[in-house]
Amino acid sequence: MRILGIDPGFGIVGWAVIDNSMRITACGCIETDSSLSFDERLLEIHLALKKIIEEHKPDVAAIERLFFSRNTTTALDVAKAVGVMVLTLRMYGVFYVEYTPIQVKRALTGYGRATKGQIQSMITRIFGMNTSSLKDDLTDAISVAACHCLLGSQYGRVKTGGAG
Repeated sequence: MRILGIDPGFGIVGWAVIDNSMRITACGCIETDSSLSFDERLLEIHLALKKIIEEHKPDVAAIERLFFSRNTTTALDVAKAVGVMVLTLRMYGVFYVEYTPIQVKRALTGYGRATKGQIQSMITRIFGMNTSSLKDDLTDAISVAACHCLLGSQYGRVKTGGAG
């Protein structure tokens, strides 16, 4: 099974494809040009995600569930980007699961309030890669994909095109 992990955003979207044996098959970031209009940035996200899906053929996607406590404008824009991502996934028959940051941290470290450093340490151990030079968005995408691999849909909210 191939799992596409997504760390949502509209400036940078982290993504990673892992398999059941906890091996990263591909990863990267979708970066949109801030000089473009917002709708053009959303289109860039759609087209890039479409290409990732077509190339890597994931069986399921795991998306980090949005959590914002301060900037509602940013939260709304990221929510719009998530809508584009979900629509793109469903257009290509890829079901998705959402995990909260606490669920991801708990799955990887056993502690729901783990620090970024603790998460990076676990990613290093699990995947044998140094995460200190990676963007946080990419590390988060790897983490949410690994969370799904470890937990399945035990804690995630499975979305299946209207049901769920």
